[in-house]
Amino acid sequence: MAIDESRAFKPINIAVLTVSDTRTAENDTSGDILSNRVTGAGHNLGARMIVKDDAKLLAAQFEAWIDDPAIDAIVSTGGTGLTGRDVTPEALSLVKDARDIPGFGELFRWLSFQSIGTSTVQSRACAAVARGTYIFALPGSNGAVKDGWDGILAEQLDARNRPCNFVELMPRLREV
Repeated sequence: MAIDESRAFKPINIAVLTVSDTRTAENDTSGDILSNRVTGAGHNLGARMIVKDDAKLLAAQFEAWIDDPAIDAIVSTGGTGLTGRDVTPEALSLVKDARDIPGFGELFRWLSFQSIGTSTVQSRACAAVARGTYIFALPGSNGAVKDGWDGILAEQLDARNRPCNFVELMPRLREV
């Protein structure tokens, strides 16, 4: 991490969304890990929710948080695999005005390869920006959440990260 200590840390508001048909508030370990990392990094946990693996329900929740001026970024966990119930990427494609961030998924799979080898090809981790809000979709395992946050998001959501970061782009995300 190339943190420039002469720059000020800027906390942002991050919503955490767990995508699952089976997890509850009591057993959502990946959501717990992600929420703890968000607040541990100094950001604000703007919201947290568990939504079933249903593309329309997920897209509706993404849209609600995108339209909430108090949410700067959304990080989801789950629903990025290959089975019929894994629909997070499809939900993201339903979000109006979403622009893909292809490098996120590519980098995630490269990092994940270090941990799980070729099994990483089963991940459809992805990211987009919609109407000024970042959306990052991570797989649902604890290891994947750690890889995604520790290896990408902790740096890119820190305004002090050099040479560039997602936070410094936020004022310009709504440009046309």
